[in-house]
Amino acid sequence: MKKIVLLFLFICSTNIVINAQKKQVTLEEIWKEGAFNTERLDVLRSLNNGTQYTVLNFDRNSRTTSVDTYDYETLNKVGTVVNSKDLSGIQFFTSYEFSADESKVLLATESEAIFRRSSVGIYYVYDVKSKSVVKISENKIQEPTLSPDNKKVAYVFENNIYILDLEKNTTTQITTDGVKNKIINGVTDWVYEEEFTFVRAFDWNSDGSKIAFLRFDETEVPEFSMDMYGTGLYQTQEVFKYPKAGENNAIVTLHMLDVKSKVISKIDINSPYYIPRIKWMNNKNMLSVQTINRHQDNLKLYAVNAKNNKVSLLLEEKDKAYVDVTDNLTFLENDSFIWTSEKDGYNHIYLYNEDGDLMNQITKGDWEVTSYYGYDQNEDKIYYQSTENGSINRAIYSISSGGDDKLLLTKKEGQNSADFSTNFTYFINTFSSATTPPEYTLHKALTGEKVKTILNNSVLTKKLESYDISPKEFSTIAINGNDLNMWMIKPSDFDASKKYPLFMFQYSGPGSQQVANKWMASNDYWYQMLASEGYIVVCVDGRGTGFKGRDFKKVTQKELGKYEVEDQIAVAEELSKLPFIDEDRTGIWGWSFGGFMSTNCILKGNDTFEMAIAVAPVTSWRFYDTIYTERYMQTPQENASGYDENSPFNYPELLKGRYLLVHGTGDDNVHVQNTMRMVEALVQANKPFDWALYPDKNHGIYGGNTRLHLYTKMTNFIKENL
Repeated sequence: MKKIVLLFLFICSTNIVINAQKKQVTLEEIWKEGAFNTERLDVLRSLNNGTQYTVLNFDRNSRTTSVDTYDYETLNKVGTVVNSKDLSGIQFFTSYEFSADESKVLLATESEAIFRRSSVGIYYVYDVKSKSVVKISENKIQEPTLSPDNKKVAYVFENNIYILDLEKNTTTQITTDGVKNKIINGVTDWVYEEEFTFVRAFDWNSDGSKIAFLRFDETEVPEFSMDMYGTGLYQTQEVFKYPKAGENNAIVTLHMLDVKSKVISKIDINSPYYIPRIKWMNNKNMLSVQTINRHQDNLKLYAVNAKNNKVSLLLEEKDKAYVDVTDNLTFLENDSFIWTSEKDGYNHIYLYNEDGDLMNQITKGDWEVTSYYGYDQNEDKIYYQSTENGSINRAIYSISSGGDDKLLLTKKEGQNSADFSTNFTYFINTFSSATTPPEYTLHKALTGEKVKTILNNSVLTKKLESYDISPKEFSTIAINGNDLNMWMIKPSDFDASKKYPLFMFQYSGPGSQQVANKWMASNDYWYQMLASEGYIVVCVDGRGTGFKGRDFKKVTQKELGKYEVEDQIAVAEELSKLPFIDEDRTGIWGWSFGGFMSTNCILKGNDTFEMAIAVAPVTSWRFYDTIYTERYMQTPQENASGYDENSPFNYPELLKGRYLLVHGTGDDNVHVQNTMRMVEALVQANKPFDWALYPDKNHGIYGGNTRLHLYTKMTNFIKENL
C-alpha cells in the first residue's frame, strides 16, 4: 500500500514540476504582441468556373496587396488577378469585389470607419482584361456597386445616390435631398445598420434597368451627442440620430429608379414601420421586400412588380414574441424560394413556390439550422449548417429539396463552417474545437470527401505546447428546470482537496452563445492566465440564449435581465456547493449585455457574489435603441415595469461586494450615459465602487495600449478582491 501511495505522490509532484516549467500566458502576449493569433484565409472568393478561388494577400515587406488565384484541386497559386504594385497611385487596397462576370474588380482604398459596419473610402474599378483602372470619385464614398452589364457604378455620397457611367465617364446625381441627420438615400441609418446588420440600401435588378432603394427621413428622430476629446485645445462633438426605446424612428420608404429616364417612383407597401430587407428576384421586374411592424412580431414578404409598381403579399410570419430577420431568402430559377423559420419551435428550412404557397418543410427535428449555404439545382442539394450533433457543435449537411437523402459532410466534432465553390463542386471547411485551432480543408460537396488540407495552424499548436494551458471541460448543469450548457477551466495543477475562487463569465443576450466547442478567442487566453494563478473560470449559457429552440430563447420576452440573472445566481450557488469551490470568493464579469448582467448579479445576488466587473454595460433599457430593445421588451410606454424592475441603478442600495465599472466615452452603441447614471445612483446610495473611463473609445474599447491597460486593470481588480 505504501508503494502505491508513494507512486501517486511521485506522479503528482512530477506533474507539478512539469507544469511549473511551462510558461504562463501574459497580458502583453494577448493584447500587445498578438502572440496567439491564428492564420486564416483572407477574403476568399469562389470564381464562376467552380474550380478556382481568389484570396487577398498582403506583402508586408513591400506593403502591397494582390488578389491571387488558386486551384481548388491542387491548392496551387495559378495566377494573379491584380497587384497594387502594378497600379499607378495605389500603394495597396484593403478589400475587393468582383463584378458578376468577373471582368471587373472593385478595389477599396483609404477606408475610414463610420460605425460598426459602415465606412467611406476611395474606390477604383479595375478592368481585368485591359488592366486599366478608373477612380470612381475624388470623394470618399459609400457602397459602390457595379451594374450587371459593368457599364455603370452606383454609390452614395453625403446621403445621396450617384451613378458613374464608365463608358461616357460622366457622373449623374440621382437624389438631391440627402442631408446629414435628416434625409438618407441608399444607405441605412444608425439603428438599421446596428440591428438589421446591413448598410447598402439599394440594389440593381438583373439587367441594370432599375435600382430599388430605401429613403430614411430622420427629421423626427431625437439626436444624441458625444464629446470627443482628441488632442486639441477644445473638444469636438459627434451628433447623430439615435432612436432610444419608445422614441421616434426614421420614416422609411421604398423607391424605384428607372435608370434610363432617371424617373423615381415611390412604392406603396402599406406604410410599413420597418423595411429590413429588399432583394431582386431572378425575374428582372420582380423585387422582394420584407416589412415588419414595430413590435417585430409580424413579418411580411411582398413581391413588387417594377413595371407597374403593383404589390402582392407572398408570405406572412407571426410570433408571440418576435420574428428574426435573416439573409436566408434564396430565389430559385423560377422564383420559387427557400425560407427559414422557427414556426415549429426550431429554426428550419422551408420551400415555397413563386406564389408564396408552402411546398415542403425541408428540415425537421429538435435542433437548429444555424446557416443556410445555398441550393445546387443540378443535383437537387441544399447545403446547411446545424446543431444536429449537439447545441455546442456545428456540422455541415446536404439534403434534397424534398427533405430526403440527408448526408453529414463533416466528420470532426466541433465548429464546422463551409465556403462553397460557385457551382457547388467543392467546399472549404473551416474547423476548430476547444482543443484544435482553425483548420482549413478542401472537400467534395457531394460526398464530403476530404481532398486535402489547406492550412492547419500547426505552428500555433506547437507553440502552445510550452504554455500552461488547461482544457475546457464541457458539461451541463441543472438550473431552474433546465440543463444549461457549461464550460469550466481549472488550474493545471488542480487539487480537489483545495478550495479555489470561482470567476464566472457570461454574455446572456437573446439568442447568443458563449458555451461552444470552438478554438480559443483572446479572452480564453486571459482565462488560461487566471487559471494558472489559481482561479476556476466558468461560463454558463442560461435561459434566453440561443440554439436550444424557440421557447428556451424567447422565455425572457418583456423581462430582459430577470430569468437570465436568476440563472447566473443559481449557477453560482450550485457551484459553491462543490467541495473545491470557496463559496466566499465568487466573482462575475461581462461586457455590454454581459455588463448589464454582472451588475444585476452583484446587486440581486449580493449574498452570492463578492465581486463583479461590468464593461460598457446597459444600465437601463430605456437608454438603448428601438429595434433591439423593443424586439424583446416592447416600448417603455407599454412595459414600464419590465424596463425598471431590472434596471440596476434603481436599486444601488443592494450593493455589498466590490464592483468595477468601465466604459468608453465615445461609445456610439451603449452610451456612456448608462455608466454615468449608475455612478450617480451609487454615489447617492453612498456605496463604494471602482470605475474607469477610456476617452473617445467606442463600444470595443481598443486602440494602441487600451486593451492591455483595460485587462491589466481588470486582472488587478480580480487579484485584489477575489
